[in-house]
Amino acid sequence: MKHILVVGGAGYIGSHMVWLLGQRGVRVTVLDNLSAGHADAVLHGELVVGDMADAALLDRLLAEGAFDAVMHFASCIQVGESVADPGKYYANNVSNTITLLNAMQRHGVRQFVFSSTAATFGEPQYTPIDERHPQQPINPYGRTKWMIEQALADYEQAYGFQSVCLRYFNAAGAHPDGLLGERHEPETHLIPLVLQAASGRRSHISVFGRDYDTPDGTCIRDYIHVMDLADAHWLALEYLAAGGRSTAFNLGNGDGYSVQQVIDVARQVTGRAIPVQEGPRRAGDPARLVADAARAREVLGWRPGRADLAQIVGDAWGWECTS
Repeated sequence: MKHILVVGGAGYIGSHMVWLLGQRGVRVTVLDNLSAGHADAVLHGELVVGDMADAALLDRLLAEGAFDAVMHFASCIQVGESVADPGKYYANNVSNTITLLNAMQRHGVRQFVFSSTAATFGEPQYTPIDERHPQQPINPYGRTKWMIEQALADYEQAYGFQSVCLRYFNAAGAHPDGLLGERHEPETHLIPLVLQAASGRRSHISVFGRDYDTPDGTCIRDYIHVMDLADAHWLALEYLAAGGRSTAFNLGNGDGYSVQQVIDVARQVTGRAIPVQEGPRRAGDPARLVADAARAREVLGWRPGRADLAQIVGDAWGWECTS
């Protein structure tokens, strides 16, 4: 792999991937409109400020770049916003992604790594969730990702595309040296919200429901370190370069932690009091979402190296203290 186009490479997960590609000696071009990303998060390669909806820009980049593959991180990701404003999600996550795929087709670039999501599964019928679990998304965010997964299967059959769809569960953590971390506006993810309450940037953390069928009554989620996600993306690139067929992998640690466990670990890691405010259940929140990532281990050889919750929280706390 000599040259990779990373779309959305100035965002949270994309920027960690760009850093890793730099460590592996890969030339990188980042395309990002900076609507959610940050130019100073691109620590390697060339940043082109622009949008994947711009077909002329894509044509120019792909004609000049001689790219081996494209990695796509440029999705809108907030479930609640997708319900309130589905048009934004269908325009960006579906229409703009198709614009990108068609530009790749025109220029003969046919290896694609796609950031998908566990939201394509909808309400879990069983846990842990493996790749055979039915995909029945229950919100526009999940549906838009699922649509692209289906489109990629059609592009493989018609055009010879090779793609890997990586279905994340809950991305968390930060670069262990404090170089990169989460900077979402607004922030909706539990661990950074808890740590903002610890640092004083937020008055409290809200716990939505304590009556779930879990050991402590709070929801359980599978948290995966962002650096482990980046490692999985690297292995997906290698898999495609070796001629692997299009496929999808679930990415998680296989161990779930409850909301209360996250708060307790954050108190231990930070040594700070973290005020909690109780709230009612949120509609559509499953009690338990945990990944079965055995297939990624078997096929890609992927092994999460930073799976311990205290390590995930500790790296995120290091970022919170410097950001």
